[in-house]
Amino acid sequence: MDKVKYAMIGFGGIAENRIAKEGFACDTKRFTALENAVLVGTTDVNPARKMAAETLGLKWYNSSEEIFKDPEITAVFVATNNLTHAHIASAALKAGKHCIVEKPIAANEKDASMLCDLASEYKLSLAVDHMMIHNAYNVKAKELIKEKTLGNVNDICLHMEFSYGSTAEEAATWRCSKVEEMGGPIGDVASHCMYVAEFLMGSKINELCCVYYPKTMKMVVEDGAYIKFFMENGMTGSAKAAFNETRGGLGGTLSNLGYEIYGDKAALRGYGTLFQLSGYDDEPVGIRLELDTFKGNTESVKPEKIVNIYQQVIEEHAHSVISGKAMDGRDALHNLKLVAAAHESAQNSGRKIRVN
Repeated sequence: MDKVKYAMIGFGGIAENRIAKEGFACDTKRFTALENAVLVGTTDVNPARKMAAETLGLKWYNSSEEIFKDPEITAVFVATNNLTHAHIASAALKAGKHCIVEKPIAANEKDASMLCDLASEYKLSLAVDHMMIHNAYNVKAKELIKEKTLGNVNDICLHMEFSYGSTAEEAATWRCSKVEEMGGPIGDVASHCMYVAEFLMGSKINELCCVYYPKTMKMVVEDGAYIKFFMENGMTGSAKAAFNETRGGLGGTLSNLGYEIYGDKAALRGYGTLFQLSGYDDEPVGIRLELDTFKGNTESVKPEKIVNIYQQVIEEHAHSVISGKAMDGRDALHNLKLVAAAHESAQNSGRKIRVN
């Protein structure tokens, strides 16, 4: 098979700038063409997005149905609002199209499970944009853990805390007003923390407990949450996610999005490793890893090569299509179960919840 030909459904700002320009390398000044995938066209409910698409040389489809009927298109990337993910992805799968879905795979467990079952039934590859596991610094951190550079690791703390929702305009957005659309710090960003923790520690989270932060903001969703989780391999961890932390400004906010991993010989601290950044020199803050051997100084650790996190998601999916080894999307279903369990725990005085 030649390159897998994709079409995007949904072409908002992040879809254009992160997924199309970076992920599919439509910004030819910065990126070379992908090995296994090419973006052919796109559609959006806002017809004004047509000009932006055609500027990148993309074919404009008037509807998702036009994409589904186009035999040239093998796969779709669903980048619409969260509540429509399940409906659009299910229609794509039934039309015989392989799918990548922007996180979350769906807005609830029932719909997520339905998509996984459909992909299995139609023998199609289903993936979700859990792009942060592909960050070269996170891959390096996983290698250091495996190589016992930190000694025996038993704990990790991840955090995605920033200021959002303090204005009336922000408070009205889905992130701050619609729990049913995975709005709120737990659904929006703690979900990233939990799948990255599983990647780094090499084990699934199977129990957790959670409490909400004190309410200080005028928005519908929770202001923030502390999640304590327990993994199948016996390791523990925690995630802190919040919309009510100012963190100084842009630099402090982005560099704060990271983690600490604790071993008995050293600790590893990541700065800016939990975000949309890949580690390029022209990004707004520099990503870094610091190894602390508890001797009064730290050592900077760098990966051998920087890769684009969105390109890695797309290439992995395209390779699964070409090889016939379909991805089943069940990692994303598990992630949704963790989000639901966190809310259930917080609404029941922090009770520990088992996640199958």
